[in-house]
Amino acid sequence: MVSDTSASDTAASAPKSSDSAGSESGSSNSTGPDSTDPDSTSDGAISNVLLVTIDSLRADAIAPYDGDRHSPVLTELAADGTVFDRSFATGNWTPFSFPSLLASDPVFARNGDIGVKGSRTLASVLSEAGIATGGFNAANGFLTSHWGYPEGFDEFEPFVTSVGSSRYSRYSRYLAAHPTVEAWIQLVTSPFRRLGSKLRGESDERPFLDASRMFDVEDAATDFVDDTDDPFFLWVHYMDTHTPYVPAPRYIREVSDGLVGTHRMLHAHTRTSLGWEVGERTLRELRTLYQATVRQVDASVGRLLDALEAAGIADETAIVVAGDHGEEFQEHGHLAHYPKLYDELIRVPLIVNVPGEDGGRRVSEHVGLDAIPPTVADLLGVDSPPEWRGESLAPTVSDGASPDQDPVVSVTVRGEEVTEQPIPRSLSDGDLLVSVRDDEWTYIENADTGETELYHRLSDPTQQEDLSVDPSDEALGVVERFAPIAADHVAELRDRQADAEAAEAGEGEDDEVDEDLEARLEALGYK
Repeated sequence: MVSDTSASDTAASAPKSSDSAGSESGSSNSTGPDSTDPDSTSDGAISNVLLVTIDSLRADAIAPYDGDRHSPVLTELAADGTVFDRSFATGNWTPFSFPSLLASDPVFARNGDIGVKGSRTLASVLSEAGIATGGFNAANGFLTSHWGYPEGFDEFEPFVTSVGSSRYSRYSRYLAAHPTVEAWIQLVTSPFRRLGSKLRGESDERPFLDASRMFDVEDAATDFVDDTDDPFFLWVHYMDTHTPYVPAPRYIREVSDGLVGTHRMLHAHTRTSLGWEVGERTLRELRTLYQATVRQVDASVGRLLDALEAAGIADETAIVVAGDHGEEFQEHGHLAHYPKLYDELIRVPLIVNVPGEDGGRRVSEHVGLDAIPPTVADLLGVDSPPEWRGESLAPTVSDGASPDQDPVVSVTVRGEEVTEQPIPRSLSDGDLLVSVRDDEWTYIENADTGETELYHRLSDPTQQEDLSVDPSDEALGVVERFAPIAADHVAELRDRQADAEAAEAGEGEDDEVDEDLEARLEALGYK
């Protein structure tokens, strides 16, 4: 990996569903799960679960995985919880990862598209068990009603359209599409915002622009906690660490070298917006901005934890933190998260903090994000449906039991060019690439061309030496073990694609994305 001057990137070893903010909070059934169930992993101690997902958060971006990073809130959560050192996403993009993350289902495996319609979502399963459910997404257009994500949530708000969202929605959308403009506004207005806060006697925690919708999500989540008396499941999704990286100036100063560091935001965004070559200086600046956005989210998570404390429920609320996929900084020739399956995009953080359990546990075995739904259900004493693919990690958190060791399968779809947009929304949008991972090895296959790659991550952590070119006996053994797993997964997805296409032809459904949603996706760079 390309090194950062500020730190190394080497990692250490009948429910309601609505896109409106007007849904009732705490309106779920009062007959929650039997917290005295002797088979419950949490033994009745856990009433609530907060799931925090952070878009584009690679594992080595936070201090629990790289001690040189600055993320004090997540560091404390990890110290008191369980850190999964080899946690892998099932795709390189949000829509390819989230079916596993919120429905324990591989992308394309349920209905042939990138959504969760037809899946038993985590929110649905918990809502049916009497758990209050709230979901708040910071304007990621792929996590909306169009793809089935509100299903099972008593209260759900994606903050995407101007209807039902804050008055800043249209303005925020413009700024998201013009990062250099936003950078200038952040830089120029930050001192005046801080001064205004001090004159009003307010905290200096929130004197900056909310183009990422972080405060909207934070406020909605806090209101949900305050208004909900029943056991609850709360999901929040942050977008600050997604491109473009435009953190508040004070967080740039925290992770870099003082006031001058703020101007890196302007230089980096100006060069990238003009399409100029990204040299070492610009790359360092982009990394610094990225780390500053990580710290910005870290601070917001801290305020959510404060809200749990203020509500008097911190000691009965489990916290799960995960990235949905990673981010590339030219490790394999590009920025952001284009269709590749290397570790900078697939290896993500996963931290589970359960009050009352011993902290400081590190788990070296590999796990996939499809383990999150059964883990959350287990912590809340709710049975997982049989169709979920993942296995609960609650026994690992509570007593160190080894997690399920089936290899983790991830997929992406690549067009003629790696940088081709928009994000593919079906298997017919390009070549299907599939990877299979265990603790040591990564196998990648292009299911359409037959090309393969093989990497031994312990000796080649950045996956630069393709061992499939001249394989040893050991490498051949790995290929013989992983290739059938990849083939079975591809066959399942192809079958589901054929079923979906036949159903669509018979029904003649119009599945076009509405104008507001397309505008938000375009603002994120998905034209």
